[in-house]
Amino acid sequence: MITEDIRYIGVNDHDIDLFEGQYQVPNGISYNSYVIMDEKIAIMDTVDKRKQTEFLGNLETALAGRTPDYLVISHMEPDHASSIQAVVERYPEITLVGNAKTFPMLKLYFDLDTSRALTVKEGDTLKLGRHELTFVMAPMVHWPEVMVSYDSCDKVLFSADGFGKFGALDVDEDWDCEARRYYFNIVGKYGMQVQALLKKEAGLEIQIICPLHGPVLKETIGHVLEKYQIWSSYGVESEGVFIAYASLHGNTEDAAKKCKEILEKKECPKVAIADLARGDMAEALEDAFRYGKIVLAAPSYDAGVMPVMADFLHHLQSKNYQKRTVALIENGSWAPSAARTMKGMLDAMKEITVVEPVVTVRGALKESDIPSLEQMAEALLA
Repeated sequence: MITEDIRYIGVNDHDIDLFEGQYQVPNGISYNSYVIMDEKIAIMDTVDKRKQTEFLGNLETALAGRTPDYLVISHMEPDHASSIQAVVERYPEITLVGNAKTFPMLKLYFDLDTSRALTVKEGDTLKLGRHELTFVMAPMVHWPEVMVSYDSCDKVLFSADGFGKFGALDVDEDWDCEARRYYFNIVGKYGMQVQALLKKEAGLEIQIICPLHGPVLKETIGHVLEKYQIWSSYGVESEGVFIAYASLHGNTEDAAKKCKEILEKKECPKVAIADLARGDMAEALEDAFRYGKIVLAAPSYDAGVMPVMADFLHHLQSKNYQKRTVALIENGSWAPSAARTMKGMLDAMKEITVVEPVVTVRGALKESDIPSLEQMAEALLA
């Protein structure tokens, strides 16, 4: 129970291996849905079809014999919307509530009669009794049809994918880490749109946030809003340096680890490091956004750069990576090409400063390479 009238009817999924077919979720994921019990009853979104049976059971229990009047569709992505048809089949008199972009998208997934649907726009309200929902459009956070709903009675924001995180609700873990990884990998490209939504929400008195993934937020709302302000403006969250490396035979790895050692001796507040070939790419992307400075270390490969580094840079570009200082380490036995290739990919990103010198290692790391690494570290920390 969220409030006297608002019930949680979502489910945990520990059977999933990859969220959206690509993100590791070792602690599972929650698909959140809520129901507002008033003179009129509103279901706030559904869940992934993977957990449809459990969800329908939770809904039936919460209804206690009553019939729902509305199903509010905040977001049409299947992890939230793929049980819509099941709800309509069970409660055929229910009215679907969405915006002008919701219902054309609904037809891409279901063969449903939308003649009884209620189309809402920015600022429209839906009176349930004591509770009144106000609808706020949130296009491209992170699909074009997304909207959020504000309940003025209990001062609750139903925030769609905003303020969510990876991890099932029966697992106790730090919110920041998995919310950050979730944000930058799922929503990160759309910082400008998130900023627009934050400005709209600033005019609302919010005491509870009910996201579609992750825990219901109450006492930590101030902290959560502060994080979203930093993340969506591409600000620096933590002082330090992130080293992302790829290595064919261990020599570039040696250079990356030596760089870490040098930075720590120079009293860098924090040095995080990741092997791109063996680590979680989503976590590497998270750290790239978390810190303001990054070292990219990779060997030359087929007159370019090792593919896993190219893939990492592609991920950064696709998520709108910007406002960062970058240092480069390349390795090449006969025709170094990694730095040139990495620079070319970085040129496509906004407000990226590449420091000098670029360090070129030829084969194994040697004592003669250390002064260049020292210079690079000093320039990065300046």
